[in-house]
Order: sequence, then C-alpha cells, then structure tokens
Amino acid sequence: MLIPATILTGFLGSGKTTLLKRVLSEAHGQKIAVIENEFGEENIDNDILVLESQEQIIQMSNGCVCCTIREDLRTTLTELAEKKRKGELDFDRVVIETTGLADPGPVAQTFFMDDQIAESYLLDSILTLVDAKHAAQQLNDRQEARRQVGFADQLFISKTDLVTPESLDALQHRLKHMNPRAPQKAVHFGEVSIDEVFDLKGFNLNAKLDIDPDFLSDNDHAHHEHGEHCDHPSHQHAAHAQEHAHHEHGEHCDHPSHETGHHHHHDDDVKSFVFKSNRAFDPAKLEDFLGAIVNIYGPKMLRYKGVLNMKGTDRKVIFQGVHQLMGSDLGPQWGKDEVKNNKMVFIGIDLPRDIFLQGLEQCLV
Repeated sequence: MLIPATILTGFLGSGKTTLLKRVLSEAHGQKIAVIENEFGEENIDNDILVLESQEQIIQMSNGCVCCTIREDLRTTLTELAEKKRKGELDFDRVVIETTGLADPGPVAQTFFMDDQIAESYLLDSILTLVDAKHAAQQLNDRQEARRQVGFADQLFISKTDLVTPESLDALQHRLKHMNPRAPQKAVHFGEVSIDEVFDLKGFNLNAKLDIDPDFLSDNDHAHHEHGEHCDHPSHQHAAHAQEHAHHEHGEHCDHPSHETGHHHHHDDDVKSFVFKSNRAFDPAKLEDFLGAIVNIYGPKMLRYKGVLNMKGTDRKVIFQGVHQLMGSDLGPQWGKDEVKNNKMVFIGIDLPRDIFLQGLEQCLV
C-alpha cells in the first residue's frame, strides 16, 4: 500500500499551523506523520509537545508522528517509509508543511521523479491556505503567494471574519481566475473536517476535470481572458499607473460585484485558461506540440490537466502535469450519448495563451 502524502502550503500567517494542530488533535483515528520545514514561522511541536529528546522524529500520544526536516525532503521521506516497513513507526499518511515562502512545485515533483519515493508514496493533493485579510497585498507583492494559489488542488481561505463580504467576494473572484481547478472554502480557525483535507485525489488521473462552472461559462468566448482588462475590484492595483482606458470586446469582465466607477487594471502573472473543442486530436501532433511547449515553458507551467478525445480510441485520454513532468493514461469509455470533446486547463506564469490555443487548434484532426 502506498502512503498518501499531502502538501500544505500557504501565505505567512495564514494559519497553516492552526489547521495542522486541528487535524492532528482531532480524534479521527488516523495516524499522521507531519514533516515540517524547520524554517517555519512557528514550530508546531512547541505547543503540542515539549521536546525533551534530541530525536528528530517524535511519536505523539494519539499516534501521530512529527518530524522537522534537517536534511532534504527525500531523505526524510525515505527514512519514514523505512521505519514504517520495519514496524518502528506506525502512520497512515504524511503531511508536508512547507514554509510560507516555499514553492510547492519541487516538493510535488519529488513524488514523481524519484523512483524510491514513488515506490512508497502517492501524492494526494496540494492544499493552499490564503489569509483573507492580507491576501490582496500578498498577491500583489509576492510571486510565491501567487504560485501557491496556482498549484493548489484545494484553497482554504482563513480570517474571512476580518473582511467585508464584498472584499471576500472580490478575493474569491481573483483566486478563481488564477486557479479555476481548486474549490475554495472559508475556514474558521482551522476548523475543517478531515474529509476536506485528505484523499482529495488531486493528482489522480481521473476523468473528472473540476473547473469552476462560472469560470467555464465566462470562458465561452474563444478570446476572453480575465485579468487582461478587468474592472473587478479585486484587481485594483496599489499603483493605478496601469489603467487602461479601452476595453477590447470580450476581454472585459463585468463581474456583478463590481461597484466602482473606476477602471482598474490588475494583471496577475499567474493565470489560467481553458481549451475546448468538439473535434478529435491527432495523437502524434498533440504529443509533439505538448512536448515542445513543456520543453520551453515547463518552469512556468504550474498545473495543467485535460480530458481528451483522441482519434483512434473510444476511451477518454486523461493527461496532467506539474512543470515539465507530464503523464497521461487511458480513462473510461465515452458514454453512448456523451458528446466527445476536449477540455484542458492550463495554470501558469505569463503563459502565452495564444500560442497554446492556436497550437492546440492545429493538433485537431
């Protein structure tokens, strides 16, 4: 049995530690091993346990295990799996808490690139905590914060009680356009039920492509991209130097919660876009094209996924990737009355949308 692993990331002060404590102390009967980068804002074990020993791995009374990374992640994961095999430690799953400034990409890649790790672990999902009160500022100022949003399979928004409903709505709208794949949930002091944290299967190759339906309906125009010219209050920039007087047709977003008369331009570098088509892909062309873009833009491609209609098979083809690592698989058969179509979502930093969309268009049969 592979050990499921969850990556917990999020803005500084967004409540990762609070959420973890809650998850660790809840009586769910799961034994969890927590791996913490010790450069964290506050160490979880200060409160939960008093460290008497110099041991790196501490077993807690409810069976959870905590360890602080002093070497690299690979070594720690290998060591934990080894101890579990030998029966020295008993745990069901692993949670890796990254520091507030970390990029979860390389952490996620460890699970795919490293054969030894891949034999023991299964990456389940990346959870990102967003601090509602400071989010606008942090998203404007810090690319790490924007990347963490782009990587997420699930977004938890903390401190929502400290902001107005309007600014929460604005934040959610902004997050959705950075990452339409990840469901958003407001959490109060880390109170979140365990089934919203674990076994989310964010990296499973499954035939379900979860994209927020509002986002899809917004994206029905071929050339409509939020963030390009958008009047939504969440896109207000600290400096209003980038205001655009003109709006191109279809690229301008009238969100109902937009109540100000000013046009503000806020262009996040982490964006997402969707490719849809009812025509089948030519497998060889698509493989060449995807290979080429991953080669060139891989470092800027955070997460991407698609459910594809490929010429020559009556089964759905599912593909997904993180940075340069891409995997695909045959999924279930298309249903009798199901419309065979292609649906792909790309989330990344300053990706050249037109190159992607035109290139994909040219791979269709």
